[in-house]
Amino acid sequence: MHPQHPQKMQAIEIKEAGSPDVLSLTNRIIPELKETDILVRVHAAGVNRPDVLQRLGQYAPPEGASDIPGLEIAGEVVTLGAQTSRYQIGDKVCALLAGGGYAEYAVVHESNALPVPQGFSYEEAACIPETFFTVWHNVFERGNLKKGETFLVHGGTSGIGTTAIQLAKAFGAFVIATAGSDEKCDACLKLGADIAVNYKTHDFVEAVKTATKGKGADVILDMVGGDYVDRNYQAAAMDGRIVQIAFLNGAKSSVNFARLMTKRLTHTGSTLRARSVEFKAGIAAALQAQVWPLLEKRRIAPVMDQSFALNQANLAHKRMEDGNHIGKIVLKVR
Repeated sequence: MHPQHPQKMQAIEIKEAGSPDVLSLTNRIIPELKETDILVRVHAAGVNRPDVLQRLGQYAPPEGASDIPGLEIAGEVVTLGAQTSRYQIGDKVCALLAGGGYAEYAVVHESNALPVPQGFSYEEAACIPETFFTVWHNVFERGNLKKGETFLVHGGTSGIGTTAIQLAKAFGAFVIATAGSDEKCDACLKLGADIAVNYKTHDFVEAVKTATKGKGADVILDMVGGDYVDRNYQAAAMDGRIVQIAFLNGAKSSVNFARLMTKRLTHTGSTLRARSVEFKAGIAAALQAQVWPLLEKRRIAPVMDQSFALNQANLAHKRMEDGNHIGKIVLKVR
C-alpha cells in the first residue's frame, strides 16, 4: 500500500445467514493486490439478486473470492499492480467482481474492469457490469440472438430485464417482456419492448404465440424456473434457445421433454460468478467493442431504481426483496 492510503476500510459483512438485518458495517484491512490487479476506491456498488442469496446462506462465494458481498463497483483507480498496463492512477472504472463490492476499496484484475462510459455518474456506472456481462454472455453468446429474431425475457423490470430489453432492441430483435404489474409493463414498453405481458393477468405462452402469429420466441431468457420451464418450451419457436440464469420459483419442475425434440430446442444455462478471470475478460472485451459505443451515445443506459448509503445495505436488500423496484438498486459508498 502507498502511504497516502489508509490501511483499513469500511465494508459490509454478513454476520450470519438471515434477514437483511444481518448485514453490518465493519472495519476490514484493505485487500492485497496481485501483480495484474488494480485497487479501486469505490464510489458506488451495485446490489444484485445473488447478494441476497449469499446473505441467505444459499450462494457461497467462489474459492478465493472475498466474503464481502457485492459483484460490481464503480470508482477511481488508486493503486496499480506491477504487471498492469491498462489503467493509470485516477482513471474512472467500473468492474465485475467475484465478491467484495460493498466496501470502500476493492481489488479487481485489470481485464475485468472497463472505463466508466463518458458522461456516466459513478452510481450509473456501478449498475452496468453484473447485468451487462450476464446479458451479453447469455443472450448473445449462449443464446445467439440475431437481428430480426423474437426475444422473450421474463422479469422485464429487474436489473437483468431492463438491460436485456435495451440490448436486444439495440441489436434488432423483436422483444417481448413479462412483468407482474401494469406499471411494470409500461416501464418495459418505455425501454423499447415491443410487447409487455402482465403475467398475473395474461398467459405469456398465448401472448407470445399471438404476437408471433404462432411461431414462438427464438430466444428466451429465464430467471424464474419452476413451472416456467415447461411453459418456455411451449412458447419457444422451432430451433428456439432457452437460457436459464436463475430459479426464483425453484430448480425442480415437471416438463414435457417431447417438445425439446419436436421443436429441436436448446436449453442451456450458466452462472457467471465462478467463471475464470480470463473468461470474464473475454466478455469485457466484447462489451467494450460492441456495447460501450451505445452507452457513450446514451442509446442505452442502466435503469436506476433507488440508491442507499453503504450503511443502509439492509434497506437496499429489503427494497430488492419486496419486489417493487424497477431497474437497479445501488449503494453510494462515497
